[in-house]
Amino acid sequence: MRLPAPPRFRRKGRYLLLAGALLAAGAGWLARSDGNRSQALRAAVAGGRLQEHPAPQEVASVSVGLPCLQAPGGTQAPPAPARLSGRLGLYVAVVDPVTLEPLRAVSHDPGGVFPLASAYKQSVLWALLKQRDAGTLRLSETFDVSSGSQSLGDYPFDRSDVPTLAARMIHSSDNTATDLLHRRVGLQAVQDVADDLGLCNTRLILPTKDWWTAQAGLSPHFPGAATFASLRGPARLQAALALDADARHSRPDTLQRRLDDYFDHRYTPDTDLGTQNVSTPAEFAHLVAAEFLHSGLSADSQEFQRRLMATGFGRSRLGVPLTYFGGKGGNGWRVLTYSGYLHTAGGEDVVYAFMQHGADQEYTMHNTPLAFAWINAAMRRVLLQADGGDVVTDVVTSPTAAPGSTGKGSNSDTGLVNNTDPVIRRSDGVTSSP
Repeated sequence: MRLPAPPRFRRKGRYLLLAGALLAAGAGWLARSDGNRSQALRAAVAGGRLQEHPAPQEVASVSVGLPCLQAPGGTQAPPAPARLSGRLGLYVAVVDPVTLEPLRAVSHDPGGVFPLASAYKQSVLWALLKQRDAGTLRLSETFDVSSGSQSLGDYPFDRSDVPTLAARMIHSSDNTATDLLHRRVGLQAVQDVADDLGLCNTRLILPTKDWWTAQAGLSPHFPGAATFASLRGPARLQAALALDADARHSRPDTLQRRLDDYFDHRYTPDTDLGTQNVSTPAEFAHLVAAEFLHSGLSADSQEFQRRLMATGFGRSRLGVPLTYFGGKGGNGWRVLTYSGYLHTAGGEDVVYAFMQHGADQEYTMHNTPLAFAWINAAMRRVLLQADGGDVVTDVVTSPTAAPGSTGKGSNSDTGLVNNTDPVIRRSDGVTSSP
């Protein structure tokens, strides 16, 4: 099933679906202490039904002096396909499941900062399940949708509970479902996913509607892209909360019209880096590894997480024998991202993060085959011969399913970049159909 675009979006609309196409620290990879800090926000809910209201008061609790991730880049990745344009980033690694240290890695611009698009949504799921385990969020909570809470893309599904929203967020990459859950757990709680891992170049704090509001010029409180990109800790949280309040005063149709004007007349790629959620290939690959191998979740929550992430896009595009796959990615205006974790039939744990920014193409989903051709070429450089790679070893590892895996065949891709992403059509008739 694919969500139809509302008529007002069909008349005019850019390809602004942060579509979901689509790593607890390692010795030597993370040079920092093991201290865990508490959640920045403990939002208790008394009733079983949560109406859509302004976000609760948040208080920043930011670690001071937390050393940043120092991720080795490994060897140079094979050349990217010639038709992949713009800035490109890639990180592919076999990681130690205990330390998360990369055992073999290849990369291209591993420390470059790129927009994440919908790949960031997996961090919302992780933050949500942490709060579920802490007892501050119940899966039975339900939500109503107002024009203020609706993001780009149609969303006629009031009274959805948390599991329904989470499934739509990961499998369908639904923007409104994501924003409802992101605001429910708190903006800082999602940012904590990165901060707790020492990912100093990773920003996860903004719901989808917020960064579009900033780009459209609909937030009188937004300090500007360059200033916002430089903020950290409590200052960033306060700026994000002010932007979020402005976003919740915007109707989605008004936002779409203003975005059309922005992309037609005022767009600059550098602005993406100061308005959207961002990361680097190396940092995001580590987040993915930690998410699957060191989540800190209860057994029930980890199973829930793995089951949903297995519905993300990418498994059918990988030329690797595997027993489990979980992935998430996204696309936007000249932006494409893919990320994933897999446990190979040979028993190894592999992560990847692909990023494209400033592509020649406005609509980037057609670059998916090229992106995975590059990912697969890089994987062959790090995988054992038993897994279809080029690495020779005398050690034979028996095929073993990853802890909590759903087994081979648990997910088949049913569409490009998560087959039910919202479709926003432009007057030229191009859509995001697979």
